[in-house]
Amino acid sequence: MVNVPVSLSVRQVQNLGTVSDDMYTCVVCGSTQPATAWRCSCGGPLEFTQQPEPTIASPPSLNHNAGLWAFEDWLPVERSVSLGEGFTPLVAAPDRDVTYKLEWLFPTGSFKDRGATATISHADQLDVNRVVEDSSGNAGKAIATYAAYAGFDAEIFVPADAKPGKVRAIERTGATITKVEGSRQAVTDACTAQLEGGTAEDPSTAWYASHAWNPAFFEGTATFAYEIAAQRDWTAPDAVVTPLGHGTLFLGAYRGFARLSNWGLIDEIPRLYGVQAAGVAPIVEARDGIVAGEGTNSVADGIQITEPVRAQQIQTALDASGGEAVAIDAERTNAEYDRLHRNGLFVEPTCAVAPAAVDLLREAGELDAEDTVVVALTGTDSNR
Repeated sequence: MVNVPVSLSVRQVQNLGTVSDDMYTCVVCGSTQPATAWRCSCGGPLEFTQQPEPTIASPPSLNHNAGLWAFEDWLPVERSVSLGEGFTPLVAAPDRDVTYKLEWLFPTGSFKDRGATATISHADQLDVNRVVEDSSGNAGKAIATYAAYAGFDAEIFVPADAKPGKVRAIERTGATITKVEGSRQAVTDACTAQLEGGTAEDPSTAWYASHAWNPAFFEGTATFAYEIAAQRDWTAPDAVVTPLGHGTLFLGAYRGFARLSNWGLIDEIPRLYGVQAAGVAPIVEARDGIVAGEGTNSVADGIQITEPVRAQQIQTALDASGGEAVAIDAERTNAEYDRLHRNGLFVEPTCAVAPAAVDLLREAGELDAEDTVVVALTGTDSNR
């Protein structure tokens, strides 16, 4: 077993849930930050300073009825806001010779519920009563839904051209929708402008429940890896393929598998492959040059991220796992989207990039015929 680097320190948990001056640690400069912070003063993203360090002598016995909260002892937040999410099925895809993890089978129709249940539970423990988020769709819907269930006020900032079906789904939760003209960064800027003036006793006029910035969100998505290992009798697949925008699921998968390896529950972490949209593929371009990311793919609207917040962490995860990032164009995405629907898999176009990449990865020699491969299908088609 190799001790795999993770993006945060692992310490014995003490007094988690208490608002403190050192609840978070910056992944860039290492400074500690209070629970009111959404990023470090240096601009870096944050992680929980303290983490649970479970004592695991053998594969644990899990209560699958608890959903992803079957892993509560492995998370730095306690369950308080849950809709029964998690333990999505693993199903064989004989035509692809892979296994699909059906991540659209969540209360709001996407894997973002993994992060939302952890993030809103964290907010509840901090006595937050108003949350804000910026999202083009699924993350905003997830945060708005869980906030409504918790009785919080929520305001979701969306691009002016966000898909009407997803906007309507957010509105039905009772959340306030604020449409912002301009770039995706302009949407984030409008949202974070709400975060000024907090104190430890009054976390702020609003608390940032961000799928890109909030550390609790990534703790929730780490359960994706825990579930796969548990469903495979505590063995890891050879490779895992996910869409890649901000890296919300990709980084959760990495930290989850890295911890399982370090805890001795799996022999090694799988190779992780992140799939970006051609023309908006900053990770691919940084690794392999501009040509590798060229093309167009507006079909995969959920991963149109030009500047991932945690880009360096994504690069670390790719290198440590022996994986790679690839870009998929609209033609391949549309073809795979149709193919998935013909096989009874009611997914949205963005998640089609992951199975579409399997052929490309095999052609490039990244995946062998003998490899066991898990592909994440991340969102439903129901709100387009």
